Amino acid sequence: MKKIVVKFGGSNLRQPQDIDRVVNVVQAYQRPLVLVVSAFYGITNALIACVQAAREGAGTKAALAESQNYTQTLRQLKKQILEANISDPEHRARTEQALGARLDQLDRYLTGIHCIGDVPTFVNDAILSYGERLSSLLLTEVLLSRGIAAREALPEDIGLITDGVFGNSACDFAASTASVSAALADDVVFVVPGFYGVDAQGKTTLFGRGGSDYSAASIAACISAESLDVWKDVDGFLSADPGAVSAPRSISQLNYLEAAELSYFGAKILHPRTVEPLFDRDIPIRILNITQPERGLQPYTIIDAQRHVTRDVVKSVSSTDDVAILKLHGPGVGFKAGILAQVTNTLDQHGINIKSVLTAQTAINILLARDHLDAAYAAYAALSEHHLAGVVNVSRDDAVAIVAVVGDGVLDASDVGSAIASRALSAALAGGVRVRLAAAGASEVAAYMLVQQEDRKLALRLVHEEFFGK
Repeated sequence: MKKIVVKFGGSNLRQPQDIDRVVNVVQAYQRPLVLVVSAFYGITNALIACVQAAREGAGTKAALAESQNYTQTLRQLKKQILEANISDPEHRARTEQALGARLDQLDRYLTGIHCIGDVPTFVNDAILSYGERLSSLLLTEVLLSRGIAAREALPEDIGLITDGVFGNSACDFAASTASVSAALADDVVFVVPGFYGVDAQGKTTLFGRGGSDYSAASIAACISAESLDVWKDVDGFLSADPGAVSAPRSISQLNYLEAAELSYFGAKILHPRTVEPLFDRDIPIRILNITQPERGLQPYTIIDAQRHVTRDVVKSVSSTDDVAILKLHGPGVGFKAGILAQVTNTLDQHGINIKSVLTAQTAINILLARDHLDAAYAAYAALSEHHLAGVVNVSRDDAVAIVAVVGDGVLDASDVGSAIASRALSAALAGGVRVRLAAAGASEVAAYMLVQQEDRKLALRLVHEEFFGK
């Protein structure tokens, strides 16, 4: 029998009593599973802050004390979770000792970066993986204490091999599939920490922020899982953010492309790369809500390869303000050969990802993640000083947001499909939204517009009303 890979995110792990919900879900399956777990809510952010504090105050007693205080806080938190979830004193003491040993390892890493005054990339990835390492050990022991046959399976032990890119790696399926499949073959509940794998030399490499979803999808691909079940605290994918529109509709079915685009354009249900390992393997993703136990194992949204154009075409309207524009100005930038190649090469050299590129005769508009804008601007300002051909000025703008319509058929050549992008744009403009740019054609299932940041919620509501009514 094929196994199901079950993913629990940080939103499922906020308080000590949340472990009970997770255990109840595991028991409801009544079969061996592969669990992939995130860090407890907020822990990865705190570890990032610890690393940053160590980098900025390397060698100072205050910075070292801050790191030590945080690991002590973690010890207290884990102790509270153990006391709330493991009743047997001996089992609790053994688990506390094992968690203590793992926290000692984290302490040594943090002390080390204070001593050397730097944070090498491989050390940064190792430190940030400890939130997940603590969760997997703790959950395994809680499951054992409840009589469930469980075993922790660390990525380094099961052979989850990556391409070796620190901070944003990808799974090397050729190197991983056989070893992962063999390691997870027994009829027990395996608990795997998400977010990281190891390179060919055994060093920890992260799958990018929020990468536990990608971890789970990669493992599902390696073992040819029956499904990837992602447990959230919301009712699956919706027609829009419920914080911006009233009574959005639930979406029962999406295809891989639609789910990827919705995630890319701001839906927080899945990491944008989650569908990547499953796309050609016909493994469905099922989204379930851990706060609705009466629903059992019935998903709210199923994501698979089936492509289905609905009567109204648009399935969801999504938005994000994690975007900024870097604009290269010049009377001939749209004509001069080689400019775009120089631009993309420069970004690549600085580790900056491009979200989109829109060009005209006198400007190249490059859409980036907001936190990459300053680094990109500095890189191109330096380039322009060295007379990048055709570019006379470089400007930046982070007061923008993206609103996208997503659905199979958005770019269809039929009368209905071809009108979708223009309907969305017209609805926004008619309601007074200041639209900066609009684009369609890059994706088969999505079209989007760039609006003023303060108009984001208004645009989202107006476009949602256009396709779904008030």
